[in-house]
Amino acid sequence: MTDSSQPRHPEAPKGRPTPKRSVAQSQRRSVANTSMSRKDAAKRQREERRAALERQRQALASGDERYLPARDKGPVRRFARDFVDSRFHIAEWFLPMAVVILVLSMVQVAQLQNIALLLWLVVIVMIVLDSVVTGVRLKKALAERFPDENRRGAVAYALMRTLQMRRLRLPKPQVKRGERP
Repeated sequence: MTDSSQPRHPEAPKGRPTPKRSVAQSQRRSVANTSMSRKDAAKRQREERRAALERQRQALASGDERYLPARDKGPVRRFARDFVDSRFHIAEWFLPMAVVILVLSMVQVAQLQNIALLLWLVVIVMIVLDSVVTGVRLKKALAERFPDENRRGAVAYALMRTLQMRRLRLPKPQVKRGERP
């Protein structure tokens, strides 16, 4: 029995005869050609893809890091999500406010249309200010917490998350409002 921890001398015999070319080629072909037809291979690939998407959907609901999509993986992104989810943001109410403002602007009363226009301005300014403050705070917290890791895109990722209503966010929020991430 040979000791596998020591490398074999390059001139030492390998311990078995060299196979003939025809035998080696047939072995390669048998390994390459699986016993599956193109149709069966496509079916298996579809099933694997479906299973992977199901795992990913469950991970988005539960927050399981292993099966999350690449854009949501990693400790930096997790911290950014928790940072956003732990606070109230004006931007998460943008869609409901937009519907109310649109309805007000459709009413044929000049005063209500002026109020709707003013509301648009106020909402957009508040969202921009909230986003700037959140971005600066998050960038500072990321620099403190993850000085050696790649933080690229984490602030934009977090700001996009603020635009989603809390109950519609994926991955689901893992922290309650007021908790520290």
